[in-house]
Amino acid sequence: ARQADAIVAFVGLSPDLEGEQLQLEVPGFDGGDRSSLDLPAAQERLLQAVQATGKPLVVVLQSGSAVALRWAAEHADAVLAAWYPGEAGGQAIAETLLGINNPAGRLPVTFYRSARDLPPFADYGMQGRTYRYFKGSPLWAFGHGLSYTRFAYQAPRVSSAVLNAGEALTVEVEVANAGDRDGDEVAQVYLEPETPLAVAPAHALVAFQRVPLKAGERRTLRFELDARALSQVDASGVRAVLPGRYRLAVGGGQPGHAEVLRASFEIQGRQELPR
Repeated sequence: ARQADAIVAFVGLSPDLEGEQLQLEVPGFDGGDRSSLDLPAAQERLLQAVQATGKPLVVVLQSGSAVALRWAAEHADAVLAAWYPGEAGGQAIAETLLGINNPAGRLPVTFYRSARDLPPFADYGMQGRTYRYFKGSPLWAFGHGLSYTRFAYQAPRVSSAVLNAGEALTVEVEVANAGDRDGDEVAQVYLEPETPLAVAPAHALVAFQRVPLKAGERRTLRFELDARALSQVDASGVRAVLPGRYRLAVGGGQPGHAEVLRASFEIQGRQELPR
């Protein structure tokens, strides 16, 4: 490693560790369950040792689930989540790190800092779990992802400031590639009730589009939100479109963890929906 120009360290988990029917008794794993979100200790020591050489360090994480890479987030020069990339994974990773490919992946799960940030394992309630109910500070948020270019949004526009329960809503937003490289953006739309139910999420992803944009290109995206996308579920399991004031947060990531722009609207009346 001391003789290298840069270090690319491949770390993570494998199907030999991640699986519901496994019979494992090793640190961090309890049978088929994970008792810790941390990187295995030997791999953590490896990263610290190669980083001590002073060479640029790129960490490539391969796993089927989120791993709490706290040390890497603070000390590595770059982190790439490759998941289980398959037979073409080596080429895809190399082209991404070399800049031949402009990445546009977005995290489909929350990367927590520690299992201690979550409720007890035997607690099956949703409060404190997933991006919709987690109130802490994640390592990397659901919907997060980087690019070699930059994207800019104009204020979103809704088709109606007031709609009756059960009606659909259209939102349009202009997205521009403000950088000097072609790339893909993943525009995300989150629903935020101004007064959510006690059991309802503070915000929820209701639509997204992946759009390729050449450097300097602008495009207007259109999202159609039906009644189900605008509904909530109460403590008894009834799904309904409820009256009240709502906001749509639109941008390249989750509200609170990415820059978003908002548009407000009101729903009048109530309509129950099938489960």
